[in-house]
Amino acid sequence: MRFTGTIKLNTIYHADCIDFMQAMEENSVDLTVTSPPYDELRHYNGYEFDFMKIAEELFRVTKQGGIVVWVVGDKVKNGNRSLNSFRQALYFQEVGFNVHDVMIYRKKNTPFMRSNAYTNCFEFMYVLSKGSPKTFNPLKEATVRNGFEMLPHNKRADGVNKKILKELKKEKTLTNIWEYAVGWGGSSTDKVAFKHPAVFPEKLAEDHILSWTNEGDIVFDPMVGSGTTCKMAKLNHRKYIACDVSEEYVVIAEQRLGLSKKQLALV
Repeated sequence: MRFTGTIKLNTIYHADCIDFMQAMEENSVDLTVTSPPYDELRHYNGYEFDFMKIAEELFRVTKQGGIVVWVVGDKVKNGNRSLNSFRQALYFQEVGFNVHDVMIYRKKNTPFMRSNAYTNCFEFMYVLSKGSPKTFNPLKEATVRNGFEMLPHNKRADGVNKKILKELKKEKTLTNIWEYAVGWGGSSTDKVAFKHPAVFPEKLAEDHILSWTNEGDIVFDPMVGSGTTCKMAKLNHRKYIACDVSEEYVVIAEQRLGLSKKQLALV
C-alpha cells in the first residue's frame, strides 16, 4: 500500500521503506545511514525487503553529491559465505551510484565463533556516492611523531636516499577500518535500544554523519530499527527522516529520540 501522508522533517514513520521513498521528493537527502536485515541473519518481526527496489529508490531520493552508507554482512551456510554484500554493491553501481569507498566496521568484542574458521569480526560499510561527494569532513587521529625531521626524498636507483627537512603533522586522517565495541555500553547505553535484535554502534552512525554532512543537512534511514541514525543526527544538529515497517521498532526509536532530548539539554 502506497504511503500517502505528508512527510515532515525530524519525524519517524511507520511505513514500508519502498512505499515511503516513492512518496519522498527526488534529490532530497544528503546522507543515508542504514543497515538492512541482510541474509536473514536476524529476525526482524518476520519482515523481508526488496533490495533492488530499495537501491533504485535510494538513488532517486539522494541529492547530487549525496552519500549512502550501507552497513551489511554475509551469511555463512553449510560452510559457504553468501557474498550477497558484494552483489548488492555491484547493483548499486548499476543503478548509478559510485562505490566511493569500501570500509570495514570491526567489532572489538564479537561473541560469534566458528569451529573450523577464524572468528568473524567485521561487516562492510559501502560508501556510495551520487556523483562526487559534496562534503567530506575527514576524522583525524593524533600521529605518533610530529614536528620537523629529515625525511627520505627522491630515492635513487642505487637505493641511496636523499633527505630533506619536512614537517610531520600532528594529526592524520583515519583509515577506512573503524573499530567499535558492540553490545551494552558499546553500541549504546540506552536500555530500550536492545529490544531490537541488531543495534549498531552510535559512534559508527555519528562518525559517518560528521564525515559526510554539515549541520542542517538531512539524514535518512529507511530501515530505522532502534533509531540510532536519527538519534545521532539530532545530537549533531542535523535534520532527519526515517521509517520502519515494524510499528514496534518505530516506538523503540521514538523512545530513544526522547532520551536524546535530555542529552541535548546538557550540551
